[in-house]
Amino acid sequence: MQLVIVESPAKAKTIEKYLGGDFHVLASYGHIRDLPAKDGSVDPDAGFAMQWENYADKGKQLKAIADEAKKATRLILATDPDREGEAISWHVQEVLRAKKALPQKVDRVTFNAITKQAVTEAMAQPRALDEDLIDAYRARRALDYLVGFTLSPVLWRKLPGAKSAGRVQSVALRLVVDREREIESFVPQEYWSVAAEMEQGGQGFTARLVRWRGEKIERLTIGKEGDAMAAKADVEAGRFTVEKVETKPVSRNPPPPFTTSTLQQEAARKLGFSASHTMRIAQQLYEDGAITYMRTDGVQMDGSAISAARKAIADRYDGGYLPEKPRQYQTKAKNAQEAHEAIRPTEFSRDKVGSGDHARLYDLVFKRALASQMASARLERTTIDLVDGTGQHGLRATGQVVIFPGFLALYEEGRDDAEDDDSKLLPRMVTGDAPAKKKVTAEQHFTQPPPRYSEASLVKKLEELGIGRPSTYASTLQVLKDRDYVRVEKNRFFAEESGRLVTAFLERFFERYVSYDFTAGLEDELDEISGGRAQWQAVLEAFWRDFKPKTAEVMEQKPSDITAELDKFLEPMLFPPKADGSNPRACPMCGDGQLSLRGGRFGAFIACSNYPECKYTRKFGQPGGKDGAEDTGPEVLGKHPETGQDIVRKSGRFGPYIEMGEGKEAKRGSIPKDLPDGEMTLDWAIKLLSLPREVGLHPETGKPIVANIGRFGPYLLHDGKYGRLSSTAEIFEVGMNSAVAKLADAANKGERGASSREPLKVLGKHPRTEAEIKLMAGRYGPYVTDGTTNATLPKTIEQDALTLEEAAQLIDARAAAAPAKKGKKAPAKKAAAKKPAAKKAPAKKKAAAAE
Repeated sequence: MQLVIVESPAKAKTIEKYLGGDFHVLASYGHIRDLPAKDGSVDPDAGFAMQWENYADKGKQLKAIADEAKKATRLILATDPDREGEAISWHVQEVLRAKKALPQKVDRVTFNAITKQAVTEAMAQPRALDEDLIDAYRARRALDYLVGFTLSPVLWRKLPGAKSAGRVQSVALRLVVDREREIESFVPQEYWSVAAEMEQGGQGFTARLVRWRGEKIERLTIGKEGDAMAAKADVEAGRFTVEKVETKPVSRNPPPPFTTSTLQQEAARKLGFSASHTMRIAQQLYEDGAITYMRTDGVQMDGSAISAARKAIADRYDGGYLPEKPRQYQTKAKNAQEAHEAIRPTEFSRDKVGSGDHARLYDLVFKRALASQMASARLERTTIDLVDGTGQHGLRATGQVVIFPGFLALYEEGRDDAEDDDSKLLPRMVTGDAPAKKKVTAEQHFTQPPPRYSEASLVKKLEELGIGRPSTYASTLQVLKDRDYVRVEKNRFFAEESGRLVTAFLERFFERYVSYDFTAGLEDELDEISGGRAQWQAVLEAFWRDFKPKTAEVMEQKPSDITAELDKFLEPMLFPPKADGSNPRACPMCGDGQLSLRGGRFGAFIACSNYPECKYTRKFGQPGGKDGAEDTGPEVLGKHPETGQDIVRKSGRFGPYIEMGEGKEAKRGSIPKDLPDGEMTLDWAIKLLSLPREVGLHPETGKPIVANIGRFGPYLLHDGKYGRLSSTAEIFEVGMNSAVAKLADAANKGERGASSREPLKVLGKHPRTEAEIKLMAGRYGPYVTDGTTNATLPKTIEQDALTLEEAAQLIDARAAAAPAKKGKKAPAKKAAAKKPAAKKAPAKKKAAAAE
């Protein structure tokens, strides 16, 4: 028996079907071990030795792999064809070696697509593990660990409230913050444009002013309304004739097939997908055998794929759309070992796969790959110059005509931001023509700051700078969102205060390690390791030699000194100049105090120098500090009618709360989220401090029913069982009858939820058998059934988009495969035959004698 290891069960199931009976395929479910999140996992003093630890949730799977490996004659490591795939194979091999379960023969195979042809061809060309790729993985993993576990503690100690820092993560954040600074420092500049609406032969067009009073007009030349009105008057007074007509043929070539980076960019532009969502859907399409491997820097396609694409083009279009020779694209990836084939369909005969987001992403991949082998588009760009009788004023009209669409008939690459469009059609004109002037306009404009990054433009910028690698961009951007360092609005990244504070700290104290050039240079060194041109420990040693002393130096500084430095660094943002010229640091409460950045137990804040006399504060870079919200200190709401103590509203690490009393005896309560701060009156405070509230004794059990606020909101509690309340107000309003009913409903829902077999949707009658088809929720995901046959929904079909015909086809396919499944019951007989016959020999003899 030959044991094959892949990452996912979906991949395992498909490959085992292709390989036949002598092969057993098991999934590792991704990585099986990693560096534990504790000090000492990487030891720089011992040659950067790494202490790997198996994932706790992979124990059962590792045992299954080890048990099968002990029986196998050959181990085939068939994980993904990239650095991470190589690393998973290496980890599996090392774990089996430690368990003394490693077969004598071990091979590594890779395939770019999960098709029968690709898998069988790969099995015929095994190789050894690529030690250079494994070294590059170890170097990258150790580097990220050393940066994270050395730098993050410095942040926690010197910048309370900061969550983490990372080698690529922090540089990506700096890009977002730098763009925010550009926008803030941008000064809009006024300019005017003058244009004439004209007509020739019944066809209208627009011509813009390009020369005025003998001077060339650039975009910002006319900066005042007076000049614009004078220019408009001159154009209105002039009679313009065509001075020159220039027609220039233009050819546009198709873009190459997708790489990981360009797929993420285009899916963000055209489909609105985040990078992480794009990679998740692409992974599922790959595992279902629909597309080739989706983590690649390569733009080239396999020869057979090119032939299939050209045939599909010939079948779909006439001969003019097919170039004479196949198009060849060259990868720009710096690391040739990781420059695999581009992302493309495995079969160009399939123009549709799945439904929902899977279908949309597949359509994008299919059209891009097919268009890459189509003919160039031929266009004609026309420029018409017009001049008035004085020769002092000139207008220009531009237009573009598609003579032959070529690849544009199928696909056009998206843009990150809108550009000037010269694609309007122009009437045919010749020198001397005098088109009619219908209207002249003068429009005011203001220059715009650079746009905030979208996912597409940020990925593009990271790739241009050589920071990180496309396969890591999705996780990097997700970390920035999860840490609340950035927020995304209308598909644009906005830097949060916490992100700006962390970036300021790193720029001020670790400038080299968040610089774009240094980070890109480090990526180049890691690529050198992958290519076998550098030694991984040497690269780590050179980095660690400078990085470790720098972190120790910063750790020795006083937090107050660091805050003072950040106060200076962030001054343009925290205290921008005021329009009236007054002191931007002046305290708005007391008037004579000076504002400055301070560090507190729960994070940074801005406070008045006259504290504690002046209690003005404003949070910065911590929860509740958005939009420069001011906190003028504790607010006394009033006195409790029974205790006579003050009830005070305060702000804490986890938001606003109320407090009565002092020290250990104080009673506190959080202000619920469904109760806006403005509604926090003395009456509400008294109610909240009175919790928990006893509704009464349950009429059946005689045990108390209690209403209260918990971690997940308002609730009822009775005899260890809970019921949910809809609002804070209901805690104080719910009566005995309603409470008993809500607790009973909660208990019944729990019972029904455990055994419910209600369908998610009734799709209708099977078009061929008339049996009713239902969509059901199963333990392992949704499935469809006709009452006789159950068929699991593939990942490429979303349950909300499932059609009756698709469901019927799934059931038919599952029913057709049923006999083969039944045939697999044969091993049960073999199992019975495996009973130790030798020990039963005496019994057999007795049986023979009896006969």
